[in-house]
Amino acid sequence: MNAIFILQIAIPLLVLVAVAMPVGVFLSHLAAETPTRADRIFGPVERPLLWLCGLSREGRQMTWKTYSLALLSTNLLMAVLIYVILVAQGVLPLNPLKLGGLPPALAFNTAVSFTTNTDWQAYAGETTLSYFSQMAAITFLMFTSAATGLAAAFAFMRGLSGRTEVGNYYLDVIRILVRIFLPLAFIGALFLCWQGVPQTLSPSLHVLGPQGATQSIPVGPVASLVSIKHLGTNGGGYFGQNSAHPFENPTPLTNVVEFLLMGLIPVALVFAFGRVIGNKRQARVIFWAMAVMFLGFLILVTWAESAGNPLLARVGLDQVASGLQAGGNMVGKEVRFGIAQSALFVTGTTAFTTGSVDCMHDSLTALGGLVPLAEMMLNCVFGGKGVGFMNFMLYGILAVFLTGLMVGRTPEIFNKKIEKPEIVLASIAILIHPLIILVPSAISAVEPFGLASIANPAFHGLSEILYAFTSGAANNGSAFAGLAANTPWYNLGIGIVMLLGRYLSILALLAIAGSLAAKKKVPEGPGTLRTDTALFGTIWVGVILIVGALTFFPVVALGPVAEQLAMIAGKAF
Repeated sequence: MNAIFILQIAIPLLVLVAVAMPVGVFLSHLAAETPTRADRIFGPVERPLLWLCGLSREGRQMTWKTYSLALLSTNLLMAVLIYVILVAQGVLPLNPLKLGGLPPALAFNTAVSFTTNTDWQAYAGETTLSYFSQMAAITFLMFTSAATGLAAAFAFMRGLSGRTEVGNYYLDVIRILVRIFLPLAFIGALFLCWQGVPQTLSPSLHVLGPQGATQSIPVGPVASLVSIKHLGTNGGGYFGQNSAHPFENPTPLTNVVEFLLMGLIPVALVFAFGRVIGNKRQARVIFWAMAVMFLGFLILVTWAESAGNPLLARVGLDQVASGLQAGGNMVGKEVRFGIAQSALFVTGTTAFTTGSVDCMHDSLTALGGLVPLAEMMLNCVFGGKGVGFMNFMLYGILAVFLTGLMVGRTPEIFNKKIEKPEIVLASIAILIHPLIILVPSAISAVEPFGLASIANPAFHGLSEILYAFTSGAANNGSAFAGLAANTPWYNLGIGIVMLLGRYLSILALLAIAGSLAAKKKVPEGPGTLRTDTALFGTIWVGVILIVGALTFFPVVALGPVAEQLAMIAGKAF
């Protein structure tokens, strides 16, 4: 591991933080609904859209219940619309390959997946979806599902900041789309086109190969999809290989930019939160708590992949990096990225719940594969467009409650008392996540319809099943691709898990925001437990890791940990 290796990781991280700070200021104005000079720029675009929704520029304020109802109803409508498009794909335009409609189970899974911002794919996009479906169904939902999650985060922030109402869902979504996602995605798409990513409606290219055989090369509206898939922490690829495909991610520069795009809003949200509640010190504590976990996971996957495969080391194969070889575990990785950028992408795509991949996660070492799995299980290391941040705050409420009990102080967070309703809701939201992962994983590990999809037996096979349902529950969408998930059981099972993982969590969090918004602020006193200190930040991280370990360690021990021990012992599982 030399200086160039370290710089490939350090420079993107430093740039991400530097860019996220001013973006956080912009997000704070949107969340707090404060007038800015941006109103004069975006106002003319927003006003016709607001008029279509029957809204004024301010919008009618909603309670958490009406906000939740608006969110659920619009998402349901979009899911039904996309399902119809996918099933009827064969008779719709922009279908140069004459592809037929998707089977009902696969169409259901896909519509749910992209509506919930999961973007789990049980298909290869270039051979399954028409240009119309890629744009009208997939790319469209990448914008709206990301806006939904970010709008929920804004509502949650307002509830914690002392406001009695949480805003207007339709106004939030329109402003997020017009002011954030559309302009940034457009710039990102132009950059990707410059780097060689296709953006065309022309049919597939037919090229004469060196041995005289004709090869069909799929193209299409790729750059526009790839840009918003990262900016919106969506992750679904135009091609089956996702961002490991050279048409989606052709150069090391695009690899870095795609990482920056998917981390931009999640990191900026933390800085925005400090401004919304009027406590920048609190934002710094949250940022460093998340950053410590992120760096810990990054170090683990980097070390595991650089160390290589213990089985190969036992038979005397040289896995040390040198001028003649990359070294380490390069199986499933692109040589144009190497281990450094691959490890950064692996950590980022599951920390930010994006799901995009620039290497095959199924080919990671056992401990390397543990990193994306663990990040999705915790689902709060920065997280995606809002929901990960909100999950982190759930653990904050739990940490305040537990700490208050230990020291005999009344639990408070952001000058609001934590009482039974908040603890019940937080407990429900925290318990839903492991429940919808472990139950279907256990069923799949014992029933023939689940076992039949496993490509690798024993420990790794269990990891493949566990990864699939964890990815669905965390609304991530990445996969251990060795699992053949395009079956009725996995399409329906993961589809239901994605729905529960997305909306039950959002509803519980909005209910907490509504409950706290209705409470009066409690002035600070000698008995106030401050949450903006390094000590409490440490407690916060400790609670997250302890709860995560108590919940998931037994099944992780049977999967990645057992596989690593078997590899060290010289047994190929």
